[in-house]
Amino acid sequence: MARLRFLLPLFALLLVVPSSAHAADKPDEQALYKDGPDGRYLLDGDWLFRKDDADQGVKARWMRTASTAGWTTVKVPNVWNLGDPSNESMAGGVGWYRKDFELPSADSALAWAFRFESVNYRARVWLNGKPLGENAGAYLPFEFDAAGVKRRGTNRLVVRVDSRRLDRDFPPARENADGVPSGGWWNYSGIQREVYLKKLDTVDFQRVQVRPEIDCGTCDATVRMNLNLRNVTNRGQRVTLTGKFGTRSVNFGSKSLGPKAIASFTDSVKIADPKLWSPQSPNLYDVSFTVRVDGKKVAGYSLHSGIRSIKVSQGRLFLNGAPLNVRGMGLHEDSKADGFAITNERREELVNLTREAGGTVLRTHYPMHPYTHELADRLGLLIWEEVPVYSVPTTVLKEPSVRRSAVDEVGRMIETHENHASAMLWSIGNELSSQPGPVQVAYINAAVKFAKQADPTRPVGIAVAAYPSSLCQAEQYKSLDVIGFNNYFGWYPGPSGQIFDRTKLSGYLDAVRACYPNQALMVTEFGAEANRDGPIEEKGTWAFQQEWINYQMTVMSSKPWLSGVVYWALNEFWVRPGWEGGNPRPTAPLHQKGLVTYDGVKKPAFFDIQRWFKQTQQFGPPTGT
Repeated sequence: MARLRFLLPLFALLLVVPSSAHAADKPDEQALYKDGPDGRYLLDGDWLFRKDDADQGVKARWMRTASTAGWTTVKVPNVWNLGDPSNESMAGGVGWYRKDFELPSADSALAWAFRFESVNYRARVWLNGKPLGENAGAYLPFEFDAAGVKRRGTNRLVVRVDSRRLDRDFPPARENADGVPSGGWWNYSGIQREVYLKKLDTVDFQRVQVRPEIDCGTCDATVRMNLNLRNVTNRGQRVTLTGKFGTRSVNFGSKSLGPKAIASFTDSVKIADPKLWSPQSPNLYDVSFTVRVDGKKVAGYSLHSGIRSIKVSQGRLFLNGAPLNVRGMGLHEDSKADGFAITNERREELVNLTREAGGTVLRTHYPMHPYTHELADRLGLLIWEEVPVYSVPTTVLKEPSVRRSAVDEVGRMIETHENHASAMLWSIGNELSSQPGPVQVAYINAAVKFAKQADPTRPVGIAVAAYPSSLCQAEQYKSLDVIGFNNYFGWYPGPSGQIFDRTKLSGYLDAVRACYPNQALMVTEFGAEANRDGPIEEKGTWAFQQEWINYQMTVMSSKPWLSGVVYWALNEFWVRPGWEGGNPRPTAPLHQKGLVTYDGVKKPAFFDIQRWFKQTQQFGPPTGT
């Protein structure tokens, strides 16, 4: 009995321990997308989260605290303001994430790194209380070496996320006359996409570039491969790199890398009679690379490459020598259940809905998740790839640091998605000033020059508001290959009512063609809000949306020189508090131009778009261009 009395207090103490300690996970080797290096371990499962409304976490040293008091359990990806439509939610805040884990291997020869696919917006990262680094910007990945990681026992990864948008961010924070915050679309706060622990054995793939080049739809192809390898050890290494493109083997040779040094490897292969990638035949080649040291494999990388030619000639976009007249959807990676922290199942749903509607192109206002690109590669969808340089005021863009940041955003986008056949072009912005002056021209020219140097195989474009008052900007846009026009004739009034009359659309498009005879032109947005039954004459009804779309498609389909038309948008998504979008009876903060409701129901107009898209010949016969 005395022994039992002794054990009872000990048992009670054990029950208390979990309140001040968090169980460590040992992550599994898995990834939510295929293309990339071997040795990716998904940091999923339970994380801890804590809001920091007073922004006192750094001062209170939350990055070093062991207690779980005040922390709640969440799953990452995660957005902490899901379902909160308040001004405060839109304005953003500070939150902390924490993950306890053990290394999958205690091998002292290995190094480790962390990869974050998207954090909105500013991230500071600590490992075991020591700072690893900082990053600003959402929708693009970043990595930090896991300096100070423990080989055995529990490691603690802590991430401070600051989602408070500034007017120099992309997209910039703005407020209307009533003080309501904006920023292009809803400011979902948190770790929006997944986090990986990367195993590094001797070397790390710093960059992998596989660039198929083909001059015409019937030509042989040249595939140029450029790889940068980093020695992650503290001693010199002699590394050998080999690869395969389809059935073709590539021997890049061997190089000596000093401690922490980076070496470049380049080679190319000729592919006779290649199987071209296109939406009609999305042929992909398996590509792999292997690094060996003293004959032992230490690292591998795999991806899937599509050989195709996309270029602008005589005012048209051509894919494999065939003129394009594509149809497609704009979309946001948003869902009612998860906000921007969506799953692969949701990504598949959005892609499949686009294909069901007859679409062959996707457009979004920011770089999409790698899995969306892999789906597009495999299923045959083109992507208008864009950075979130959206509605940046000229007063902000005039700052050289802002323009440099925007160009850097373009570079990161290209580096992230350049190996995907689905990436149709690089778009450097959306709806900047419709009357570009020297400041915007300086940005456009710098971004175009950088993009063409980084990737000379794709066109560079921009999307602009379709206003007659700023119709012809031939000199300002001369460096661009493609111009997209966001067309809301007959929906919004526009400045001074200039787009109120939808019958002016046809003449406007003809004038645009006359102004830009050598550039490819697309309609990158058109759409009308709808959230209820009602008369055809009343904005915001299903019937009005259907009639408006049919009128618009009739006009745009009569312009055979257009290279494409994109409806905005496929799905409903959150925009900002008080959003009206031209609807006299809105449901803020929902953007309801979508053809599919927030609850996943297809609106009647979905089937009108489907009929128009499917009856359109989107790919012309090859012309030899």
